[in-house]
This record gives sequence, structure tokens and C-alpha cells, in this order.
Amino acid sequence: MAEEEDQRRFMREAIALARESVAAGGGPFGAVVVRAGVVVGRGGNRVTPDTDPTAHAEVVAIRDACRTLGSFSLEGCELYVNCEPCPMCLAAAYWARLERIYHAATRHDAAAAGFDDALIYQEVCLPTAQRRLPMVQLLPEEAMAAFAAWSALPDRVDY
Repeated sequence: MAEEEDQRRFMREAIALARESVAAGGGPFGAVVVRAGVVVGRGGNRVTPDTDPTAHAEVVAIRDACRTLGSFSLEGCELYVNCEPCPMCLAAAYWARLERIYHAATRHDAAAAGFDDALIYQEVCLPTAQRRLPMVQLLPEEAMAAFAAWSALPDRVDY
């Protein structure tokens, strides 16, 4: 029962951050990252205040948690967000190695409020040649030099 109460408390904090974000001129999204029952990262949507299309609440919270923990890996952490993550935020959660995501509203609820990411969900499933955003490959041979340099590093930190 205590675990469920904690989960609700963390979700309520994410919801409160979403409301604070709206009051501060951001979008209606808030997120917290939790490790072992302790909030280690918080974020509200900062897209419009920061003029940064990547400053979604989940990304802001993930960045905050990584700074707090001094690591790019959030293994053992959970993300609480007031709405189901968009494709970018979902990808960020995978890259951060989060253990679980809890959300309140769905992406369909967000779409009803004007935040429709259905196109992105559809586009990422298509072959690149069929997407609306053209992708053009240039200088692939030259680009391999950076990968070769990375592969040759004896003390690289794999992620």
C-alpha cells in the first residue's frame, strides 16, 4: 500500500509541475525522475519559454536527474509524467535506461488539447524514403573517420 501511495505522490508532483509550467508560459507537461523512493530530477515543459523544441518536461527532468546523479545512465530510476511521452521523450527514456514510465493522461488526451504527435508516431515506422521530412545522405565515407576514432579509443565510455 505504501508503494502505491508513493507512486500517487510522485504522479501528483508531475501534475503540479505541469500546472506550474502552464502558469510560467510553458506547455501543460511535468515530469519527475525517482530513484529508490527519492525524486532525483524534475522538469516542466520549457519549449516556449526557452525557445527550444526539445525542452519537453521529460527531457528536462532526465537532464536534471543525470546532473544530480552525475551519470548519463538512469538505470534503476522511474519516470513519472502527467501525460504519455511523445516519441522524442520515449526515445530519451530508452537512451537514459529508465526502468519504468508512469503516466496519467494519454497521447490522445494531449491531442485533444492540441498536442498531436500522431504524425511522428506514423512517420518513424516508414522507410526513410517515404517520410515527409526528406533525409539525404552526404559524405558517408568521410563520416566514418569519427567512428574509427571512437572505436580506437582505449578508454572510451560506451553508452
